[in-house]
Amino acid sequence: MVAGSVARHGAFHPLRVADVERLTEDAVALTFEVPAELRDAYRFAPGQHIALRRYANGGEIRRTYSVCDPAPAPGSEGPRRLRVAVRLVEGGEFSTYALKELLAGETLEVMTPAGRFGHALPLSGPGHYAAIVGGSGITPVLSIVATVLQRQPEARFCLIRSDRTAASTMFLEEVADLKDRYPDRLQLVHVLSREEQQAGLPSGRLDQERLTGLLPALLRPQSVDGWFLCGPYGLVEDAERALRALGVERARIHQEIFHVDEGSAKAPARAGDATGATVSATLDGRAGSWPAREGESVLETVLRNRADAPYACKGGVCGTCRVRLVEGEVRMDRNFALEPDELAAGYVLACQSHPVTERVAVDFDA
Repeated sequence: MVAGSVARHGAFHPLRVADVERLTEDAVALTFEVPAELRDAYRFAPGQHIALRRYANGGEIRRTYSVCDPAPAPGSEGPRRLRVAVRLVEGGEFSTYALKELLAGETLEVMTPAGRFGHALPLSGPGHYAAIVGGSGITPVLSIVATVLQRQPEARFCLIRSDRTAASTMFLEEVADLKDRYPDRLQLVHVLSREEQQAGLPSGRLDQERLTGLLPALLRPQSVDGWFLCGPYGLVEDAERALRALGVERARIHQEIFHVDEGSAKAPARAGDATGATVSATLDGRAGSWPAREGESVLETVLRNRADAPYACKGGVCGTCRVRLVEGEVRMDRNFALEPDELAAGYVLACQSHPVTERVAVDFDA
């Protein structure tokens, strides 16, 4: 393949911040202007995310946030604007900056869209979909719901969301607007864990036991074409267990984890890891091979030689560094991004993979 014939992975471009909108006391929506020459590069699918980059205190900070708007229509020029939501994380360098310092008119470096949370979603024809989300997990699902209902006139969607309180609920009005626009096709269930509601379900956490009892009262879980789970690790795990107990095939369950420790520190070498391994990688149509240092992940080896290698969280969560393993074997520390069919097809997370064989080859372009 000729260099330049493959779309660049992990490309950053400076984008102007058009708006910083307060969503809740601890969350804001950031809107970026996309110039005409970059709109095709920033075309995104529902459920995808972008990474934001800034330099502070002598180092680079990258954070990943899901795009929350409907995906651009097929054949369009691409998005004129990109909007993401940022919730304040205690001690979080980027979220503190976004909520307390960032102003409209400033510029941030923004990576082109990545991620496969909604990759199995057909965007034509009838279908019945459902989502279980917690807190800021609404952001990619808001894009999925709005895109599906807009493009598929016969599609139905059941959205089950959990928040601490009404005041902490992100995009409360936007979800209500979708319900008003599609009253017969959007089923909305909202549960507050720390606040009683005048109507609706009692307060409390959506754990496995509660979901196992609740879901059959709302719909036939096995008949849903695709389930989308997004939010804190505990909620997503409980929701998956509940769905499996109710007979839902694993292939119909798609998940994205929020609020998992990044784990970006270098992991120690383990018994069975190869010493003196060689890592080969194909990225943007160019291939190279380099010796791996002890304890390095595949991503770390590649980054020492190709600074343009795509990554965002380095914690096995976002899937930005997804690669196909084409030669050798690796050991992954953890995986919160790849689904079973992707693993079966030979995909791994470069940030979590350590060589087990003397030679490992991966393909970022696959």
